Amino acid sequence: MHLELRCAELKDYHTGSGTGTFGRVVLVREGPKAYLALKVMAITQVIKLKQIEHIKNEKDILSSISHPFIVNMVWSHKDNVFLYMLMEYVPGGELFSYLRNMGSFNNQTSNFYASEIVCALDYLHVKNIVYRDLKPENLLLDVDGHLKITDFGFAKVVLDRTWTLCGTPEYLSPEIILSKGHNKAVDWWSLGVLIFEMLVGYPPFYADNPFGIYEKILAGKVEWPKIIDLVAKDLIKKLLVQDRTRRLGNMKNGADDIKRHKWFKNVDWDTVPSRKQTAPIIPKVSHEGDTSNFETYEEGDWRKTAPATEAEMKQFEEF
Repeated sequence: MHLELRCAELKDYHTGSGTGTFGRVVLVREGPKAYLALKVMAITQVIKLKQIEHIKNEKDILSSISHPFIVNMVWSHKDNVFLYMLMEYVPGGELFSYLRNMGSFNNQTSNFYASEIVCALDYLHVKNIVYRDLKPENLLLDVDGHLKITDFGFAKVVLDRTWTLCGTPEYLSPEIILSKGHNKAVDWWSLGVLIFEMLVGYPPFYADNPFGIYEKILAGKVEWPKIIDLVAKDLIKKLLVQDRTRRLGNMKNGADDIKRHKWFKNVDWDTVPSRKQTAPIIPKVSHEGDTSNFETYEEGDWRKTAPATEAEMKQFEEF
């Protein structure tokens, strides 16, 4: 596969704690018109920042899935310096940027994005995959304005429960904070947080530091602005239930309980994955390789990374 490296650097990859950078996403071109996003991760940094399991999970999961609302992986590769994952390029930028620019979304716009996320999460959960990092920064808009979930670094196949602490503080469920062991129910909690943030412009649990955020999440007290539609409020309350066995989406009917909620009464769930609905926001994209909807990053000297040793390479034999 011959790829031409373009100059745009689309994203810096950090560990969840923000302690260092282990990868970049760069725009590449295959042939005259096909643009793709190449995630490049330095092997020595992945090991140093203890990201081995996350990266392997991401690659294994992405190679096993394909969905209209998920950024699909085309190819993966490694040499003695970097791990590579080649993904479809989604030129519309992050939902986060549109939400910050507009302040908040109306009921109809929030409902549109939520319905596409529900379809994607339902698909993942049927395959026993927990996503664990739902937030506006990880939702991209394609050229037609439909959502694509990206960044599967925290995703994991979970048959029963898992105990790893990971995610973004404002979006963490009580069971992750309390290290009780968690499952796919954490994604439905995060959906409740996301719907609130889309409608209001900020998340329901907010403080100056992670500890303050965790205290608010565990207390479960939400201040409800009057702008929130009462039916939406009912759905969010049922998603933000502390006891995961009573949380909407995690009971015996699974995602169908969410799909049947009154807030989604106008959604034809059979047609959502075919992307037939007109999106509320159509990104400004001048051509297939347009990067104007992304913040660009300084190139720096990331390509000068030292090669991995033979012992380090052995940890990625199956990549």
